Amino acid sequence: MNEYLLEAREELKRLEHIIYVSLKYTRTTDVIINALNRLLSVYDLIIEAYLEDAKAKGLITSLPKSPALRGTRLAELHPEDKELQRFMCFYAFLKTVLKLPYSKREEFRRHVTVIVDLGNCSAEADIDSLTNYEKFVRRFLVYAYRQIEGVKEEDED
Repeated sequence: MNEYLLEAREELKRLEHIIYVSLKYTRTTDVIINALNRLLSVYDLIIEAYLEDAKAKGLITSLPKSPALRGTRLAELHPEDKELQRFMCFYAFLKTVLKLPYSKREEFRRHVTVIVDLGNCSAEADIDSLTNYEKFVRRFLVYAYRQIEGVKEEDED
């Protein structure tokens, strides 16, 4: 089994802990930013798994150095895979959100929110959206298992 997918599964467990435990007791924007960084980390590991698989199959000769280039390279390798393109679009969104300065709303309360100005619109990350992001990245992990390993990922819960 691909070691990057196993590490992604472990990182996903850490993300779940942040969302379902840490945010329950520490409702700060720092915890939300930490959760977004964990999301990005899960994505990076899954992308690494895809690229290692492509390298083993002879589709590419080497892996790009930066995570952003790796994401772009993966999207270029599978232009016909609409589901993968959706996952990669969200990855680009996450990278953009984490690069930009943010403002806070209702810190230390249930509706603590990180707000990022994207120019013509804004993005808000709160507890509910993090829960949805976690479900989305879990679907990406299951999808990656199916594509790379040829089997559906089994939950150990």
